Amino acid sequence: MDKLATVGDIVFPGQVLKEEAIKNANTKNKVILGPGLKKRGEDIIVSKCGILQKKSNNLFWVNCFQKRYMPVRDETVVGVVAKKTGDYFKVDIGSCDQAMLYFLSFEGATKKYRPDVNVGDVIFGRLLVTSSDMEPEIVCINSNGKKGNLGVQAPGGFLFSVSLNLARKILNPDCLLLSSLGKVFRYESAIGMNGIVWIKSEDITTTIAIANAILKAETMSIPEIKQFSAQLLKS
Repeated sequence: MDKLATVGDIVFPGQVLKEEAIKNANTKNKVILGPGLKKRGEDIIVSKCGILQKKSNNLFWVNCFQKRYMPVRDETVVGVVAKKTGDYFKVDIGSCDQAMLYFLSFEGATKKYRPDVNVGDVIFGRLLVTSSDMEPEIVCINSNGKKGNLGVQAPGGFLFSVSLNLARKILNPDCLLLSSLGKVFRYESAIGMNGIVWIKSEDITTTIAIANAILKAETMSIPEIKQFSAQLLKS
């Protein structure tokens, strides 16, 4: 097995990332390491088995198949409020530990004006703190301090789980499934990188149809999803 890994390769833990972008990295030309990669000394080491991927902005990560979600900073996740403890809410995001959500982590929240959050509410949040020594922490504001599409989701939606690989696939900008479904059905959705999906539409029949379309994409490639999306628009 080659100890040097390049983009597109199937990689294994312990391999060293071999890319020109790594050699030329500096304060102006930064390299971002995603899931599955760690810095050890001057080398970038693979820590998970999967396919090495890269985006145009020098973002590298390992696309791997795993059952349990491992929190990653700045990823958006869907969770359910499981408990309220003092000024914090505990949110189940499907990882080993429940995530902490501070009541001031909402746009416009103050000590006098607390957000209306209850046990059982569905939260779409962004991971702020991820550490092996601490519980993960999520916030419902973006990097600019604005709500955006984050926060407590409307009641009456449908929550279901998909594989982590499928979640990454349908959130890929090249995947047209969600936009095609939006042209056929009227619905709201929140899809987390943790494999939890929330959907709300006009009726239960539409909701089930959307959920089935998403689940059907599990075994499809991106080109096959494009064909499937085109068929949806014709139907």
